[in-house]
Amino acid sequence: MPFTFNIPTNFVFGPGSVQKLHKQRLPGKKALIVISSGKSTRANGYLDTVQDQLTQAGVDFAVFDKMAANPVIDNVMDGAACARENGCDFVIGLGGGSSIDGAKAIAMMAPNEGNYWDYIYGGTGGGQKLKNKPLPIVAIPTTAGTGTELDAWTIITNEATNEKMSGGNRNTFPVLAIVDPDLMSTVPPKFTAYQGFDALFHSTESYINKTKNLMRDMLALRAIEAVGRNLARACEDGKDMAAREQVAFASSLSGMVMSVDNLCSEHSMEHPLSAYHPEIPHGAGLIMISRAYYTHMVENCPALHDRFIDMAKAMGKEDAKEPMDFVTALVDLQKACGVDDLKMSDYGITPEEFPTFAQNARTTMGILFKMDRIELTDEDLVKIYTASFK
Repeated sequence: MPFTFNIPTNFVFGPGSVQKLHKQRLPGKKALIVISSGKSTRANGYLDTVQDQLTQAGVDFAVFDKMAANPVIDNVMDGAACARENGCDFVIGLGGGSSIDGAKAIAMMAPNEGNYWDYIYGGTGGGQKLKNKPLPIVAIPTTAGTGTELDAWTIITNEATNEKMSGGNRNTFPVLAIVDPDLMSTVPPKFTAYQGFDALFHSTESYINKTKNLMRDMLALRAIEAVGRNLARACEDGKDMAAREQVAFASSLSGMVMSVDNLCSEHSMEHPLSAYHPEIPHGAGLIMISRAYYTHMVENCPALHDRFIDMAKAMGKEDAKEPMDFVTALVDLQKACGVDDLKMSDYGITPEEFPTFAQNARTTMGILFKMDRIELTDEDLVKIYTASFK
């Protein structure tokens, strides 16, 4: 079971760790701080805290505050222009996965010409190589979900083509990640759930893909355990810092999982939902298709049965003996978090779109289908979407 474990990120974890930012070795003299277009990062004082820490470190900064919840190309290009205009030599992503993903893409484009999509592989991307190395990146997540602080990848949507695709390379690993659960205590319950399930599925998808990887197995099962046994508590009481710490740890572990291995097709199947309907939070889309997706895998891939039992036990169902015990544990957790009745129809999705979603999933994130233990046909994808529809 060969693997390569190389995550070149200085990882600082724990409550209060953002207050240690000024003591870290920062990669430049002027930062572009990338935050979302919402109000929470300012309202909760997180931007002020980071600015104060940079001032203590003798580092100047500018702020780019136009990153959408599902980042798009225009956000990236505007942010890159802002970095150049202000002479920034590194980028800080402060916020949820969208801010950090956006920061990575901005770091790619600030020293390079052309359009961001010129450098995307697959779909309508140009497939070009970056001529200049991206700016260094610092990641400070205020949510626990994507794990993007410990992987190299960024997800950006091309609004013109409804393609939501991955980009990045070994140079878009953050050089520093500050993961402070205190910054996550203000996340509302439903978004705590959406983000937590995203972290969970990063590890469950990897654990059932077709690779054999001992490091992945260790990281994924610990992440599944941390989410499965703590997410409901974090949703019920956002100030339960023991639960927040475990879920934050799980999210970062899942970022490591994606750095030493890969996912499988559940994420490919979700991306069209939030590409065509960008008001859908990514985690919510994953929740909506998860029951039917994992049921299909259990019913059609006996080789995975032991792995599903492993995951059920990790989530807290310690007497698990059947692979469907995982699906039961998954649905029970969704109920406990209050997200078991999400409806595609509430976001304007109609069943007539499912064949389009199936094709889009293959053209944008088709590489993940190659990681599946079994082949999923277009008919299978439509069947899963249909079984998920409410």
